[in-house]
Amino acid sequence: MDCRNQCYVIARRALLTDCRDRPRALARMRSPSKNKALSAPLPTEAPTTRMVIYQCESEVITGFLALPYGPGRHRAVIVVHEWWGLNGWVKAQAMKLAAHAYVALALDLYQGEVTVNPPEARKLKRAVSAGRAIREMKSAFDYLAHRPDVDPTHIGSIGWSMGGSWALQLAIHEPRLTACVVNYGSLPTNPSDLGKINARVLGIFGSRDRGVPPHKVRAFEQRMHSMNKPVEIQTYEGAGHAFENPANKSGYRPAAAADAWLRTLTFFEESL
Repeated sequence: MDCRNQCYVIARRALLTDCRDRPRALARMRSPSKNKALSAPLPTEAPTTRMVIYQCESEVITGFLALPYGPGRHRAVIVVHEWWGLNGWVKAQAMKLAAHAYVALALDLYQGEVTVNPPEARKLKRAVSAGRAIREMKSAFDYLAHRPDVDPTHIGSIGWSMGGSWALQLAIHEPRLTACVVNYGSLPTNPSDLGKINARVLGIFGSRDRGVPPHKVRAFEQRMHSMNKPVEIQTYEGAGHAFENPANKSGYRPAAAADAWLRTLTFFEESL
C-alpha cells in the first residue's frame, strides 16, 4: 500500500473512532480586536479533540486532531509547533481553529518530547532534519486530504517561530497547499524555492524581533511581489519574537496577539 492510500485508510478509521470531548470553554470565544477592517467568522460549537497516529511508509507519526462540530466537509489547517514541542498552547491554537469550523491537525515533530528549557529546546530543534520534517508535514497533508470530513482543495498551514519556518517550507514542497500563515518564522531567500509557492502567504512579525529583523521581512516581501506571489505582511511595532505566546512573560503583547489572531482567521476565511 502506497503512502497516500495508507493515509486514506487511517484517516477513515480515525473519523469513525473520534471520541467526543468538547471543552465548553471554547464554545463562546470572541476576538478582543476592534479592528473593523477585519471580519473573521464567529466560532461555532466547541471542537472534538483526540491524539491520532498515522503512518506513511516506515514512519509512524502522531498529532493532535481538533474537529469542528457539524457534518460535511470542512477546510483544514496543519498546525506546526514552536521549538518547545507539541505543548498545551499549540493544542489550544488547534482547538481555536476547530471552533471556527476548521479541521486542525497539530503535528508532533519531536515524537512526544516537550520542554520549557531553552537549551533542551535547541537540541530538540537541531535533531529534526529538514528531510524528515518535510516528509512528516506532507504526510499530514495527505492524512487530512483523505479524510472524508475534509475538503482536500482547501488545506492551509500555520506555525510560530520554528513552526512558522516549517509551515512555509510546506508551502514550498506541497503545491496543493492553499494558504500559509508564518508567525515570526525565518524566511527563505532562494528564488527557486519562492517560485514553488502556490499558496497565499500571511507573515506576522514584530518590529523588535532580532531573529527575523524587519529588513529581512521586507526583502522577503519584495521578492514575493517581484515574482507575483500573493503575500501579506503585518509587523507590530514594539513587539519582539514570540510575542503571541503568554508563556513569553517579558515579550508577550496581548493586544498585538489578539489582532494577529483576528488577521489569521480573516486570512484563512478569504484564502481557504
